[in-house]
Amino acid sequence: MPQTAQHPASYPYRTVREDVRVPLADGVELHARIWRPVTEEAVPALLEYLPGRLADGTAAHDAERHPWYAGHGYASVRVDVRGHGNSGGLPGAEYSAQELADGVAVVGWLAARPWCSGAVGMFGLARGGTTALRIAALAPPALKAVVAVCADDDHRDGDAHHLGGALLAAGTHARSAGLLSLAACPPDPRYVGDDWRRIWLDRLAALEPPVHPWLTHRAGEEERRSGREAEECRAIRAAVLAVGGWAAPGRDTVLRLVEHLTAPVRGLLGPWSQQYPDQGLPPGPAVGFLQETLRWWDHWLKGADTGVLAEPALRSWIDGSGPAGEGGDRPGRWCGEESWPSPDVREIHYGLDTALRTAGTPSDDRFVHVRSPQHTGVDAGSPHPAGRAADLPPDQREEDGRSVCFDSTPLPEPVEILGRPALRLRLRGRGPRGQVAARLCDVAPDGSSALITRGVLALVTRPEDGPATGPATGGARDTTVDVTVELAGTGYALPPGHRLRLALSSAYWPWVWPQPQDEGFDLDPSRSALTLPVRHLAADAGSAPIGFGPPEQAAPLDVRRPEPLASRPGRVVIRDVAAGEWRLEVDPGFGGPRILPDGLVHEERTVEAYRILSGDPLSASARTDRTVRLERPDIGWDVTVRTRSQLDCDATHITARSQVSALEAGSVVFSRAWERRIPRETP
Repeated sequence: MPQTAQHPASYPYRTVREDVRVPLADGVELHARIWRPVTEEAVPALLEYLPGRLADGTAAHDAERHPWYAGHGYASVRVDVRGHGNSGGLPGAEYSAQELADGVAVVGWLAARPWCSGAVGMFGLARGGTTALRIAALAPPALKAVVAVCADDDHRDGDAHHLGGALLAAGTHARSAGLLSLAACPPDPRYVGDDWRRIWLDRLAALEPPVHPWLTHRAGEEERRSGREAEECRAIRAAVLAVGGWAAPGRDTVLRLVEHLTAPVRGLLGPWSQQYPDQGLPPGPAVGFLQETLRWWDHWLKGADTGVLAEPALRSWIDGSGPAGEGGDRPGRWCGEESWPSPDVREIHYGLDTALRTAGTPSDDRFVHVRSPQHTGVDAGSPHPAGRAADLPPDQREEDGRSVCFDSTPLPEPVEILGRPALRLRLRGRGPRGQVAARLCDVAPDGSSALITRGVLALVTRPEDGPATGPATGGARDTTVDVTVELAGTGYALPPGHRLRLALSSAYWPWVWPQPQDEGFDLDPSRSALTLPVRHLAADAGSAPIGFGPPEQAAPLDVRRPEPLASRPGRVVIRDVAAGEWRLEVDPGFGGPRILPDGLVHEERTVEAYRILSGDPLSASARTDRTVRLERPDIGWDVTVRTRSQLDCDATHITARSQVSALEAGSVVFSRAWERRIPRETP
């Protein structure tokens, strides 16, 4: 069962909380909430900086950790970015130069407070962790340490909107609708007074859908990103604790930071989804994450010897479970690597015509044809799992049946994988565009298939390129090309008697947007191989065991949750047999209205919908509808924001349609729609 966090009965310090305005150079003020220990001594400050609306949207989660840090001797600070929540200014693009400059200014402002020792740390989850890393790359002098959880380092296989050069469908429009609604929600009159309506209308007039720049993917962007990542790694001076989960985006960011960062760094990779590791949500187990980060802060911000530098460079969880959805914490164990890449991990090559073999129909042609139905991928799970029951990929047997599979014989001994597998394929082109989706699975003796990891590579040939000019280039018909598909990092133990399965498909909807052609690709197994990073089974001999304390959090906020009138399944797949249509509906499960201790009623409802015809890649469509309602019954304040983001395609373009409607007391005060056709490939 999920492990419930403990709530300490007492702390080393009593605490106080206050809301303040942080002034910026251009006159804009940001809303900040500060929890401080009651002491005459100056203390370090910890900053969490993001657009998530601290007065309502993140209030419950903020209450779990900021008071805990304050009780242990830190000023813990939560700040809304410009144009969001009760902060001033207008909303802009995420990670904009303005947003990052504001963050640097907040760090400097905190360091100058009379109650601050002058040392500042930053932490955050997902966008908050990414923002912390980007501000650290600007090297503000007071920023001494960072804890970045499930962060994105902007690598081509790590950003939120592309994977292996392919445009992601799942989550792209949903994230746009979510960010649009965050920016469109008004400030709270309880905090900003009667001017709230003017501020709201100014914000609404400045809105632009975030999805538009995400859909533009330019040739050479991977190379530019690579150079930018290296430059940012060299610029970071703050000590970084990089944290990720094997079930979440950002796991490869942890591996890259541990390998390349010149500043002091430690990595922690657990079994978790996109959440703080003390949450106790699937796939557990939860750990004492706040205690672990306190060791980090005490070392770098207070100069205490807490032993953090004696820890291995990378601590990682080796998973040993079957398919998701079976309940309970996932079995496994912790291991440590003194450096990364680790000398205890070696590359083992599995040929696709030797160690792995397909059971496909024999042919005189040495090439194997891979052409998948367009709904291959409906059992992929969420690209941004957050601990909900339906987030993780279930048994992959049905997905395997829609793919071409290469299986090993039953393993005679355990095989432990730690790191990033890679797949080298020799392909024969069947058209100017295509894609390869690769899944690595653990097949048990009963036939169940558990997803270990996966990767995608877009195959694109442009006329000026000629055939086979690069690692992400497909060849014209009758030409061959060698490509490399990088799979996401993993820590996984296959037991003896299980088989290793490589499943290849030419479609992976709705994770990846389908290519216009439906011709698949031809694969030469004799010139193709899987490379696994295999950890030595005796690598832990003589090493001290790795462990963590039980999870702790501050006492939860007293949030009332009336029973919702109706609930929806988290993930539903609908098949229309006659039409050949597959529909996927996802409900993030916000759970009805929440009533905060100050009387604010906060309600969110979101539904994501995806559809595709099994034989028609141009039928793909994705839509998210999101509604946020805020109400203060005591003052008669009642506002609603509705957003929609929809993506459709034809052979040459993706069409993005976005809508925003804002209502006060049921009457529309603002409405706008956008439509933009964006080329699938921009040279």
